[in-house]
Amino acid sequence: MTQPPLSQPPSGKKTDMAVMLPFKQKSYERFRIELKPWHGVLLAMVCFFTTTYGYATTGPEVDSILTVMLRWIPLLLKGFLFNILISVLSMAVGTAVGTMLGLAQISLIGPVRHSSWFVTQFFRNAPWLVLLFFAMYLLPFEFNIGGITIPFPDWVKAIIGLSLPVMANVSEVVRGAVLSLPSGQWEAAESLAYTRRQTLWLIILPQCVKRMLPPWMNLYSILTMATVLAFIVGVPEVMTLTGRALAAEGERTDLLAPFYSFVLFLFFIYCYPIARWTVYLESKFAVKN
Repeated sequence: MTQPPLSQPPSGKKTDMAVMLPFKQKSYERFRIELKPWHGVLLAMVCFFTTTYGYATTGPEVDSILTVMLRWIPLLLKGFLFNILISVLSMAVGTAVGTMLGLAQISLIGPVRHSSWFVTQFFRNAPWLVLLFFAMYLLPFEFNIGGITIPFPDWVKAIIGLSLPVMANVSEVVRGAVLSLPSGQWEAAESLAYTRRQTLWLIILPQCVKRMLPPWMNLYSILTMATVLAFIVGVPEVMTLTGRALAAEGERTDLLAPFYSFVLFLFFIYCYPIARWTVYLESKFAVKN
């Protein structure tokens, strides 16, 4: 039996062991496509202009797609601003409560640590829509305090429902950031007679801000896109107003693509800069080994 020829190593030296040749990447690199920001804009424009064919088949007695869009764009922009308001308030509430919950996860008191871990894992692994329904239908519609009836609007309950998963995710971000710091930080603070609270607020947490900022921004971007879930429970955000506008126009099928493409475009131009900034901060604050 003849022994198969051995491969020549890249260095030119001979060896009695088979050497794996370098993988050729040219065969697939030509098929790789790098997405750019203008690709999303181009896609939205294609979805908008390709619906002109549907308008041509509806007859001359109806308004053009452009006329209808210009009529409803101010209302849709108002609804999108409401989406941003819900996302900002939900993120604020979730961040405040989640920070406390994350610090409770590293508590030296066993019951506090275990109970906060359970709350974090429960809401972190619960569907966002289920939590939204939970807040919407189990919270009261109004409060009676001293004979005065105070209404509890749906958009406030939507903020509470969306802040629950945000709270759980922020809790994990805080816990992970605190535990990622070297133990020497705690030892140095202890040698200076700092209390545990002083160590957390004066030494540990200021160093954790840079580590928490990129995942926090990524979570906010996800939350902003999830605010459309409030459409299902009737909160007057951009998706709800889009459905009402389409109903007012007689449910014209040629308007579906332009309206929803415009909604996609709004979320894209708002969330994409956040995503790019997150990538920049991740590279800037990356821990160098």
